[in-house]
Amino acid sequence: MSVHGKDRQIDNIEFNVDDIARSKAFYGGAFGWTFIDYGPTYTEFSDGRLTGGFTTGEPVRSGGPLIILYADDLDETQQRLKALGAVITREIFSFPGGSRFHFIDPDGYELAVWTAQQ
Repeated sequence: MSVHGKDRQIDNIEFNVDDIARSKAFYGGAFGWTFIDYGPTYTEFSDGRLTGGFTTGEPVRSGGPLIILYADDLDETQQRLKALGAVITREIFSFPGGSRFHFIDPDGYELAVWTAQQ
C-alpha cells in the first residue's frame, strides 16, 4: 500500500491471485512492473506511476481487481458510505501499516477504503 494516500482518491489496486510468482513473472515480463515482497501472501507492484498488490489472502474472484481508495478518517468514510446505501461486506480490520474495510457500491462492485496506521 502507498505510504500516504490522498483523502477520497484511488490509492491502490489489489489483485487476488492463485500464484504470486506466476503473476510477478507475467506482469513483470509483459509490462516491466517491479515488485516488493511483504511475506508469502502479499507482493506490492509498481508500474512506475501506480502501486498495487498481488495477494493470495483471499479467493480469486471474477469482476476484476479490488480498487482501494484512501481516506483520512476511516470511520467517518464508512458511515458516509452506509448513509449513501453502500453495503459493508467486510468491517474495518487492521493489517501491517493501516486499516481498511470493504463495501459494495449500488451497481454491485466491491471496493475497499484504507487509512495508514495513526
